[in-house]
Amino acid sequence: MAEPLITPELVRLDASITGDKHAVIAEMAELIAASGRADRQGLQEAFEKREAQFATGMPGGIAIPHCRADAVTQASLGLIRLAEPVDFGSKDGPADLIIGIAAPEGTGDAHMKLLAKLSRSLVRKDFLAALRSAATPDEAASLILQVVQPEEAKPAETTSAPPARAADESAPPARAADEPAVDSATQPAANDKPVLLAITSCPTGIAHTYMAAEALEEAAKEKGIELHVETQGSGGIDPFTPEVIAKAGAIIIAADVGISGRDRFAGMPVIESSVKRPMNEPGKMLDEAVAAAEDPNAVRVAGGSGTGSDAAATSGAKVGWGKRIQQSVMTGVSYMIPFVAAGGLLTALGFAVGGYDVSFVAEDVALNYSLWNLPDAQTYETAAGMATTSAAGMALYLGAVFNALGGWGMGFLVAALSGYVAFGLAGRPGIAPGFIGGALSVAIGAGFIGGLVTGILAGLLAMWLASLRPPRWLAGLMPVVIIPLVTTLLVGSLMLLLLGRPLASLMTSLQDWLTGMTGTSAVLLGVILGLMMCFDLGGPVNKAAYLFATAGLSQGTEASWSIMAAVMAAGMVGPLAMALSTTVRRNLYTEAERENGTTAWLLGAAFISEGAIPFAAADPLRVIPSMMTGGAVTGALCMALGVGSKAPHGGVFVFFAIDPFWGFLVSIVAGTLVAAFVVTVLKQLAANKKKDAATAEAAA
Repeated sequence: MAEPLITPELVRLDASITGDKHAVIAEMAELIAASGRADRQGLQEAFEKREAQFATGMPGGIAIPHCRADAVTQASLGLIRLAEPVDFGSKDGPADLIIGIAAPEGTGDAHMKLLAKLSRSLVRKDFLAALRSAATPDEAASLILQVVQPEEAKPAETTSAPPARAADESAPPARAADEPAVDSATQPAANDKPVLLAITSCPTGIAHTYMAAEALEEAAKEKGIELHVETQGSGGIDPFTPEVIAKAGAIIIAADVGISGRDRFAGMPVIESSVKRPMNEPGKMLDEAVAAAEDPNAVRVAGGSGTGSDAAATSGAKVGWGKRIQQSVMTGVSYMIPFVAAGGLLTALGFAVGGYDVSFVAEDVALNYSLWNLPDAQTYETAAGMATTSAAGMALYLGAVFNALGGWGMGFLVAALSGYVAFGLAGRPGIAPGFIGGALSVAIGAGFIGGLVTGILAGLLAMWLASLRPPRWLAGLMPVVIIPLVTTLLVGSLMLLLLGRPLASLMTSLQDWLTGMTGTSAVLLGVILGLMMCFDLGGPVNKAAYLFATAGLSQGTEASWSIMAAVMAAGMVGPLAMALSTTVRRNLYTEAERENGTTAWLLGAAFISEGAIPFAAADPLRVIPSMMTGGAVTGALCMALGVGSKAPHGGVFVFFAIDPFWGFLVSIVAGTLVAAFVVTVLKQLAANKKKDAATAEAAA
């Protein structure tokens, strides 16, 4: 490599930084950008986006803000040793060692394996002690290079702390799958204990993936347990061999993303958690896995590829049913959104090109005409009699193609929702019965409510069937044949014989209620949706309102479009209001918050509610009520002005799918002004109170 990952210029020792973790992240971005290896603003945004997913504080007083981003031009490591520790969200307290990992988008395996070596070393107390006692930036940089790039390292200056262990002395990230983590020459025999597997994976695949693996391996050595770890990170995957899987008694899955090849472990006892849990209690997780291997009633892998985050960090083997079902519904929503986005936007483009009446003839024109046989204006039947399309020729043909494609795409919406809800619960065996149940829901008129019910039923039934312990000769057929077949039969029978008609009646009543909304009732619904969208700014309540809106789009009614417009407009208020407040009263915010405010303009305009999360996390009692106030105003105005959106996402950038667009803008501007005013006043009152207290203390 032309340059080492870290140089003395990328190290700051005993730094005094005023502010919270966002100020430290801003300093880290500045430190790396000053070396010419990244764009500062882009790098800071990437760090903050990763931090918003979950905090990067780790046990031992360290934090590892990290990212892969286009803003990074050269893989780099930055080190800031703080004079006063700052809270980065770790349960054991604030962090004084901040190690930034910045990788370019598309970083190759070689770079990622070097970064993985560092991540593994960060769980070693001797390495952290050496960094804390380093006297100069040269010494600190050399200590890190001894781990990740020994050939680039200079001999570290002598310190009282033990030297960092060489990179090849730590467990390498790409250890062969059949190589046990235990050293039989120095560790007690493990013949009386089962062989365990572990898979670790985090969203970026850089730091937590390898730190969790190292923590588990170190604990396994201490306990004399034979452990095999598969790190599904950015440094590549060395999968377990079939021989290792065959002799394993249980598996630990510590992941915050879906893992690949989950069906390899169908029927195996499993302990699931977030990727952070092994760093806090690796020994306890190993004990739980050993116990699960010996428990005939232990939770087992159903097969397929689940969401990877079914358990909270402290939940042990399983989580409550309510939480699990909620997570599966969110999985279904996340997979459904591309169908809604593609179908909705194509439908909107069809109207824009082919006119408001293109939907009456779209399928016929798309299938029976071509670019070499363009249609004339088409006639269609309405309640008032026969009518003629407003467009003809190329405009009508292209509009019909777009509109028909959109309609066919939207036709998959309920089936996709149901299928992936079942997938979130049971993995791959739940997909087929979930999709079939969703299609059945549409056929009998149960709509998205029926799709949710069939998805949950299919997931629970498939998961129960997967927990059975069939003979070994039958086990291979369970996830791909028997579970989908039996689950589909049971779910279909329940819908046709028992649940279908009541759910269809409920859906009809809901549609009639929405269609009949006028005046006060519509405005009240807009207020409720606005409050929900701004309550947790991308959290479960926000997602519940969004699911209600996007699922309703499949009905294609004016009421469903109005709800979608209110939800999207209210979801834009939070980041836009904070951007405005940080612009108008800059002195009320830290430098990092002002920079976040600049970014929030674009995030808000694009309907990314999460752009306000850094502000809400730092000051929830002032920010969240303010945002909810503005969101309620926006939702109410959208309903009152009759704004409708055929697009499920995109903010102002899908203006062509919003009618009237001026009403959409007026609603957003009004809510943004209200929210920005309220939060600014509350911030100013807090600042005045703090100033008065300081003055009184000085006078005393």
